[in-house]
Amino acid sequence: MAAPSSIWKFSRTQGAKDGESFAAITKTADTTQSDPDFAGLIVRCAPKGKVDVLVALIRPFPPRSHPKVTIAASGGGSLTFDASMAAAGAAVLLPDEVSAFAAGKWQSTASLSVVVRESDSEIKGVVALNGLREAYHSLLANCSQ
Repeated sequence: MAAPSSIWKFSRTQGAKDGESFAAITKTADTTQSDPDFAGLIVRCAPKGKVDVLVALIRPFPPRSHPKVTIAASGGGSLTFDASMAAAGAAVLLPDEVSAFAAGKWQSTASLSVVVRESDSEIKGVVALNGLREAYHSLLANCSQ
């Protein structure tokens, strides 16, 4: 049987506008390889058919901060992005180009190593990506609803 951390959890949250809702899939961090302040990864439907990728944190950063996020795939290669804050500072919104990785390359990657840096603070985490392909397709099917 697979470990519970290997499951992508589907959720739907209400948006600010009446009748608006957002579908999302979340994966909790590998706690043995992650800082206590690193919660996991969120992939959610965004307006106009876009998909957002966010890093979920336990300890929020200031809402106006723009942390640098470095993502390294287990197959090699790492990229650094300028990110912004979402959800009252508890989630780091990655730029649009990261969504393409969730839609493609990451679906055949075992895990991601993530480092979020904001001024003198650094939060590191590892998220296993097994099951992402199926979860991602299920998310897309629920996006327009």
